[in-house]
Amino acid sequence: MNSSITEKYRSLTPDALVALWLAVWWVLNIIQAGCSELANDEAYYHLFALQPAWGYFDHPPVTAILVWLGERLFDGELGTRFFFTVLQPIYLYVFWRTIRPADATRRDAALFTMICAAMLVLQLYGFIAVPDGPLMFFTALFLLTFKRFTEERRAAWLPLGLCLGLLALSKYHGALVLIFALAANAGLFIRRPRLIGRLAAAGVVALAVITPHLLWQYHHDWASFAYHLSGRNGYFEVSNITDFLANMLVVFSPFYVPLWVQAYRKVKPATPVERTLWLYPVAFILFFLATSLRGYVQPQWAIVAVFGLIWLLFSYARVHTRTRRYVMRAGWVTLVLVVLVRLEMIFNPIGLKFEVFDNRTSYTQIAEAAAGRPVIFDSQYAIAAKYLYYTGGEAFSQPNVSHRTSQWQYCDYDSTFIGRDVLVEVDPGKYRNTASAERLHTVRMANGREFNYVEVHDFRPTRNVEITAEGLDLPETVHGGEQLRFTLHIRNPYPYDIRVDGRNYLLQMLWGWRKQQYLFFPLTQGFTIPAEGTCDVECSFEVPRNLREQPYAVGFAVRGADMYTWFNGESLQTRFSAE
Repeated sequence: MNSSITEKYRSLTPDALVALWLAVWWVLNIIQAGCSELANDEAYYHLFALQPAWGYFDHPPVTAILVWLGERLFDGELGTRFFFTVLQPIYLYVFWRTIRPADATRRDAALFTMICAAMLVLQLYGFIAVPDGPLMFFTALFLLTFKRFTEERRAAWLPLGLCLGLLALSKYHGALVLIFALAANAGLFIRRPRLIGRLAAAGVVALAVITPHLLWQYHHDWASFAYHLSGRNGYFEVSNITDFLANMLVVFSPFYVPLWVQAYRKVKPATPVERTLWLYPVAFILFFLATSLRGYVQPQWAIVAVFGLIWLLFSYARVHTRTRRYVMRAGWVTLVLVVLVRLEMIFNPIGLKFEVFDNRTSYTQIAEAAAGRPVIFDSQYAIAAKYLYYTGGEAFSQPNVSHRTSQWQYCDYDSTFIGRDVLVEVDPGKYRNTASAERLHTVRMANGREFNYVEVHDFRPTRNVEITAEGLDLPETVHGGEQLRFTLHIRNPYPYDIRVDGRNYLLQMLWGWRKQQYLFFPLTQGFTIPAEGTCDVECSFEVPRNLREQPYAVGFAVRGADMYTWFNGESLQTRFSAE
């Protein structure tokens, strides 16, 4: 029997051999998906799937669709991740068929599979439920359809357009997939201008595919685009650059780094797809290196570069025996390390405190303290989503101007808590050594984190109150000591009066810059905003003289004393100058 299995294995064609080992990899990913707890972002995408839509605050809809479909088939983590595990073997096989040499051998199949398996970024993003899975899937399909498009096959523009549209619905970085492909082949379109018209036809198809998402964006004030283009901007730190470069060395297999340089020198692209693959690693890494100048860059954002790196190393190593031998040996070393990491992710024998461990136990501890009451987390959108996922309890993530906002702003869950007792996460430093210290409670969770909270009776949110400043035309630059006078028009959509007394509820003016500490200045107190009504409040404000010279976002908020806050309305932009 063993000899029969061996003979069948040896009789496999190169294509069948790649398919076999990708199937083995998929089975391992299925096991990993079902036995490892969720990372923070995965729980956040589960929140998306609870309310299927054509768009979400920070992502297009494909990820939520895949999570929703998987959770219809399986319970727990496996359901959340199932379709993401399915995507990887398919897109790697499609990629193999795209770059497969005409004279491919079984040795080539083994080499290709090993290079893919040694890419640490593919090991992780082969089973977790994040947008990078569908991004890679539709990128591989794009490369295949782009190959056929440049070969001028009949009606190739149609599948190309479908792939482009689905790329856009997977992750906004998909735009770079097309942009860099066109940049790599600009000369081709100049020499064959008839391709431009066909590309335009593909663009029309792509536009038709993404139209529902664009309509969602229109009805939500283009929230995603505003967030990605400016809302997530941080500020310059050298560590953002060094961290990104270090991550690039790790996620694309550190054992192969010297070979990338040699492969770039020796491998010459001969086809449009090869020119695209040659450019992808350089273009994606340099693009996101540039974005690291304005904030932290997550290493997986450059994941599409892996296609180019695989092609480069495969093309070089298959014709250089010594290099191939090194690639295979280094690959086996990498796989041993991968196995150890995967076992750690399942069993955690060394007791790491990380986001994929002790979730069920930790969030159950909060649920026990809540005893059936809703829990309001301080801007921790992923943590609130994890609590929701692992306990099924009622939760909400209260926006906080010192952090980014999230999909929670479209979940009006906090309005269902009106009049009930709730737990509100707070900054413990603002309660200790004060008259309110006895209200502070702490849950020390199994994952090593602390959850600090106060109990709020008869909860009445103010998040949806709308404030419009009339007569406040901030100049481009303001100076310390300037006196600002304006009228705030405040609308209360809630079925209860909000008494702004400076103790239980406060009216504040907020001055902040990006992710730095916001400053909160009290304004007029002692008035009531009637239930489902409006009021006008006359205010005056003297610009402090000790502000830092920098740009500011200036806005207003009405908030409960225990609650963090976001702007109750649009913020205004200005710059402070001491002169």
